[in-house]
Amino acid sequence: MNWRGGWALIQSTWSSWMQYRSFFFLLAFGWMIPPLIYLFVWSTAAGGETAGGMTRGEFVSYYLVLILVNQVTYSQTNWTLGDVIRMGTISAWLLRPLPAIFHVLSSELAGKVVYMVFVLPVGLLLAVILRPELQAGPSQILAFLLALGMAWGLRFFWGLWLAMLAFWASRADGLLAVQDTLVFLLAGVVAPLSLLPEILQSAARLLPFWYMVGFPVEALTGRVSGPDLLAAFAIQAGWLAIALLLSRLVWQQGTKRYTAIGG
Repeated sequence: MNWRGGWALIQSTWSSWMQYRSFFFLLAFGWMIPPLIYLFVWSTAAGGETAGGMTRGEFVSYYLVLILVNQVTYSQTNWTLGDVIRMGTISAWLLRPLPAIFHVLSSELAGKVVYMVFVLPVGLLLAVILRPELQAGPSQILAFLLALGMAWGLRFFWGLWLAMLAFWASRADGLLAVQDTLVFLLAGVVAPLSLLPEILQSAARLLPFWYMVGFPVEALTGRVSGPDLLAAFAIQAGWLAIALLLSRLVWQQGTKRYTAIGG
């Protein structure tokens, strides 16, 4: 692994992305809209009482944290790897003395920096206006940070192996669109997990999508604790291991069959 070259690539990508920050600010704002809509829907439904055991202030806390988590964990692998495979420009990556994963990571990390420049001030402004109710202790903050790091890894590597299916199919990006839909339905975006029908709650706890977004949010807000928290960490770690394994296997098989003409 050429770590020095990889870090130089990451730094140059940051500089490049910052030149187009207005475009990426618009993307970040677009990703904020669905959670904001459901924030106002559920906080209005709660009114001065509760809905699904949550007060208006708790809904505000939940969705403001969810906006942050969604931005941090969102994977751009369809743009940064899937399109490169489909267009054949991955040939240049394969010829360089640098693992291809650094090219994907450089855009991933650069995007996070650019998006956070926009999202953090907007989130703080919304918190001042909407007055969330969040009382997180040190243990909840620690659990949140650990869950957030694993959620990013899970969403990144899960999207990575799906994007690499472009080695076999030109429309593999459709699977990433399906994943985004499942994240919307099962990851706690449309509603906190406790407000979903029982069958969807069970599916969400078994499938990887809730662990990509909703689990870190509920770890911080205290809606998952004790034995349930430990079980959720175990399942999240299991899905992360599966995603890592799939990424490695699909990359090995995909590069074996990859061919391109011209340059």
